[in-house]
Amino acid sequence: MSMHWLDWVMVVAFFGVMLIIGFVSKKSVKNSADFFVGGGRIPWWLSGISHHVSGYSGVVFVGYAGIAYVNGISIYFWWAVNIAIGVSVAAIFIAPRWPRLRRSLGIQSPTEYLKMRYNQSTQVLIAISGIVVKLLDVGAKWASMGILLYGFTGMPIWIGIIVSSLVSLVYIAVGGLIADLWTDFAQFVVQIVAGLVLFIGVLIHLGDYGLNFFTVFSSLPEANTAVFNAGRGQGSLTWTLLYFFVIFFSYSGGTWNLAARFISTPNDNEAKKAAFLSAALYLVWPFVLFFPMWCGPLLFPGMTQGAAEANLYAMLTNKFLPIGLIGLVLSSMFANTLSMCTSDANTISAVLTRDIIPIFKPEMRNVESDDKKSLYYARLTTIVFTALTIIVALFRDQLGGVTGLILTWFAALLGPTAIPLILGLLPAFKHCDGRASFWSIIAGLSVFAATKLGLKFQPDIAVIAPLATSFIVFSGIGLYNKYMAKKPVSAEVEKLMVELS
Repeated sequence: MSMHWLDWVMVVAFFGVMLIIGFVSKKSVKNSADFFVGGGRIPWWLSGISHHVSGYSGVVFVGYAGIAYVNGISIYFWWAVNIAIGVSVAAIFIAPRWPRLRRSLGIQSPTEYLKMRYNQSTQVLIAISGIVVKLLDVGAKWASMGILLYGFTGMPIWIGIIVSSLVSLVYIAVGGLIADLWTDFAQFVVQIVAGLVLFIGVLIHLGDYGLNFFTVFSSLPEANTAVFNAGRGQGSLTWTLLYFFVIFFSYSGGTWNLAARFISTPNDNEAKKAAFLSAALYLVWPFVLFFPMWCGPLLFPGMTQGAAEANLYAMLTNKFLPIGLIGLVLSSMFANTLSMCTSDANTISAVLTRDIIPIFKPEMRNVESDDKKSLYYARLTTIVFTALTIIVALFRDQLGGVTGLILTWFAALLGPTAIPLILGLLPAFKHCDGRASFWSIIAGLSVFAATKLGLKFQPDIAVIAPLATSFIVFSGIGLYNKYMAKKPVSAEVEKLMVELS
């Protein structure tokens, strides 16, 4: 496929706006606290929209488009509805604790509190494990962007990967989190406009065949209209229930860039409202987003899942959108992916700068006293991390492709690092110490390694096994400390639990 010149004008104009936002935001960035958490002054509505936008990327229009084409509406329930419920639960129990943590300890990265909560070895293990997880996750996002660019323009995938990642580096390295949040907002507005036009365009086309929003589902294959897929595995009832726990730990802050959205709000009430706004958007918007993909078997019959991943969304937009808006749709998807990747890069930079590098470079421990030096290291680590994710994207096929990276590697590796990070915020788990955290991570990662070496599980069990193992070990050692060893909780941890509550 090739785009009209007017579509290219829209793409260039949109990214011109992105760059302007980055350089305007630079005026608000004086030190690393501004760069990483917006100085703790981000309003709830902007944080909530950014949390929603940062929770998905071009993968939705590539890997998930193929799933929506083949399996139908089940993806709305096991993905979007699951997220809406998970974020709503997080709004009550987890989200308010993140800004309290920033006010109590002055943190700028989600893992910064772990040294005090557990010990330094736990902090380093979680930080390094989390960085590896995000290398895979962000690499998958760049790969999906390359595939989308290929579908729209015919540009080779590897060029699309490099171009998309380099564009993102400009505004995130200049404007930090504030630039990231405002570009999230801008692309969200564009995505709403473009998504609604595509939704209406597909409905009008279906009307020519006597179908409407309510009757179109009866014309789809029966399996495509089932809430849950039959049997076991992806999209089944068992998968959906188990995958909820992966989603809950991810969207409440186990995925660090999403934690940063809560950390950057002024107080616990603002963080709670931000989480509820994000949950509401996940309940409503994905239905509009997925509807054209669900109609794919009627509009473009006979495609395989792989073909749908590579071409479906580009075919939909080329068929049903007017010239100019196609470029805007590509821009919004481009920006959506950039948003998630740059927010990840920003947060990983915070972890590296605040938690990892000072261990090996002692002079970095007091870098906060020098605003220019703290910003230099913040931007340098952002650039290095992004470069590594590009390498992962280029070798995506060796790691299981885009969908494999997201649903297998990311979901399986997230749990072991998220368990101590999220549960460490709750007083109920205050007896879970550094030993509980350390061994829970090792146990969870070992289970995942065993599955890669030949241990067989049902697909739905495999995706939850590392997280479940980590939870059992973490809580088990905590119970032992409390009831068997009678080990007291340190005064420092007791004080933190009171402040977070």
